[in-house]
Amino acid sequence: METTAKSLPVKQIGFIGKIKAHIEILDPVTWISVSPCLAGGVMASGAMQSSLHDYLLLFTLFLIYGPLGTGFSQSVNDYYDLELDRINEPTRPIPSGRLTKQEALWNWGIVLAIAVILGAWISLHVGGQRGWIICLCLFSGLSLGYIYSAPPLKLKKNILLSAPAVGISYGVITWISANAFFSDIRPEALWMAGLNFFMATALIIMNDFKSREGDAKEGMKSLAVMIGPKNTFLVAFVIIDMVFSVFAWLAWSWGFHILMYILLVTLAINIVIQIQLLRDPESSISFMKGTVEDGFGNAIGKSEIHEHNAFLRFQVVNNILFLVNQFIAAGLIGMKYMQ
Repeated sequence: METTAKSLPVKQIGFIGKIKAHIEILDPVTWISVSPCLAGGVMASGAMQSSLHDYLLLFTLFLIYGPLGTGFSQSVNDYYDLELDRINEPTRPIPSGRLTKQEALWNWGIVLAIAVILGAWISLHVGGQRGWIICLCLFSGLSLGYIYSAPPLKLKKNILLSAPAVGISYGVITWISANAFFSDIRPEALWMAGLNFFMATALIIMNDFKSREGDAKEGMKSLAVMIGPKNTFLVAFVIIDMVFSVFAWLAWSWGFHILMYILLVTLAINIVIQIQLLRDPESSISFMKGTVEDGFGNAIGKSEIHEHNAFLRFQVVNNILFLVNQFIAAGLIGMKYMQ
């Protein structure tokens, strides 16, 4: 192992090792995070046809927002967060020496170029107002993905800026652009995008538990640093419960009465789990412990920090409940416009 002038270790790895490191810095696990909103937006359009053309459009949609869009933001984050990752995640490609900073720069630069070219082409292909909406959504997402981690703005330094940025990128942009791929924007899609904005905001607030130590040292103003873990849980739970409450009201107003009752039951289940977690973060939701550590843990991550581990257990339950209801709503909205 060699060392650079800035004491950054450089591991001598082969070609395959470099490829794996370049893929890892794009963080494939995160690509799936945009999929539910993309799928919901498409379903709610009620306009996708069973044709090769529409299947190719669907594939392009997931490619742009998954490996390219989300991958770009993750790569940029690793590039600018080297010092933080040395504390929080020393095994990542750059701090571990498997990639140099220059190689990481080439990584996100090439991914950005491909995303811009493909996004511009698909916007022109769809055309009209819908094409402009897709173009605006994509380039807004790429811009937020960059300034989230890059100075001088570096939105992630303050939770009041970083959480809304994540909510817009993962919840709003994805739902609206996916809807625009196949139809004019449905009014219900705008409401669903708003719900996903607040849900993503609440989850990212709790995800910061994992880096609380490093954030405090680097002066990052995460909510976990500013008000402590228990109060952070409380704030996030209030937002999540408001999302389910508004979702239930919307379901009733749209005429989806059975869905409204399902959402109220879901809300009650979530509140019971939240109370348990607030009382004892370390051992609450114990029935999900094995699932997180041995199952989903390989996908959503594991943690030795009690609060973050509790969040991961809660996240699995909450996301399943929310996504099931979201897909039901998206399907009902789509059926409404198919008539």
